[in-house]
Amino acid sequence: MPKEWTKASIAQTIDHTILKPSATSEQIKELCAEARANKFASVCVNPRWVSLVAKELSGSDVAVCTVIGFPLGANTREIKVKETELAIQQGAQEVDMVIDIASLKSGDYKSLEEDIRAVVKTAGKAVVKVIIETCFLNNEEKRIACEAAMKAGAHFVKTSTGFGTGGATADDVRLMRKVVGETMRVKASGGIRSYHDAIAMLEAGADRIGTSSGVAIVSELPE
Repeated sequence: MPKEWTKASIAQTIDHTILKPSATSEQIKELCAEARANKFASVCVNPRWVSLVAKELSGSDVAVCTVIGFPLGANTREIKVKETELAIQQGAQEVDMVIDIASLKSGDYKSLEEDIRAVVKTAGKAVVKVIIETCFLNNEEKRIACEAAMKAGAHFVKTSTGFGTGGATADDVRLMRKVVGETMRVKASGGIRSYHDAIAMLEAGADRIGTSSGVAIVSELPE
């Protein structure tokens, strides 16, 4: 393990996440307390919890993150825009949107880009992460999706929702990093459960890690 990876440096890359539909308010509050205690980058939740998370994280450096068009990306653009607008109003500082996978698969790259751009515009100063759901894409489609996110002005490209047929892989992170260079940041998510997983993604080029196992990951690391 490289010397630079410490508990603090890893913690600062983690989006502490709970997106399962059965999550309760008490679990959300516990997630926020864990994020505060470990100084994670953000807490990422479904939109119905944004107001609660904003309240629980008030006064901390932990960002409020939510998901848009989740998990299929198949909502209309108007719904994604409204969802983003409401999330920002309720306190979201970061939004992770799922691309219109159908547009990408159909070769309608203009619509793909416009879908992302609409969310970026609505998000204003908030950070926008674009989930390309790599498990459904070949390498050329991954490249096209990353390029669309760059053109649309998003801040991150992200591997996965965690609800598809596969999660993050180091190969996908390397490919995404190669496409976006230093223009954008890369978030790896889906199936990252140990510090070995997290470090593999970071060394492949990820800047942020989305995981529900943040506490377990940092507990395996030195101070």
